[in-house]
Amino acid sequence: MTEDGSQITQVLAATRCIAVLGAHPEPSRAAFYVPEHMHAHGYRVLPVNPAYAGRELFGERVRGSLAELGEPVDLVNVFRRSEALAGHLPEILALAPRPRAVWLQLGIRDDAFAAALRAAGIAVVEGHCLMVEHRRYAARPR
Repeated sequence: MTEDGSQITQVLAATRCIAVLGAHPEPSRAAFYVPEHMHAHGYRVLPVNPAYAGRELFGERVRGSLAELGEPVDLVNVFRRSEALAGHLPEILALAPRPRAVWLQLGIRDDAFAAALRAAGIAVVEGHCLMVEHRRYAARPR
């Protein structure tokens, strides 16, 4: 997926529920304030981070893995180091139904990971901040 405005708008328009891989409880970290912004704009945000499993963020219990979600998500927003992405590929592909898109936050990149997701029919957005793009293209109370 080439991340032009129309494609980003399509991803945002099709999204109601976001799994946040690497969610963090520290308000100064992007892995907190980006999903918090999306939650404040009416999106359901499901935090995933084994270090904080069982705690609550964004009105939801933090899950230890994507496999623990137990419900469909439209978008997986990733806050993990690039070198950790390959380890998450099997669990993303095992989600049923599969998410429509995976969003890699700024600075996160793995071409093989992105290619595998695209080959599985999952859109990938790279090199953009979800919060910034939401403000640009879709910010409105939902």
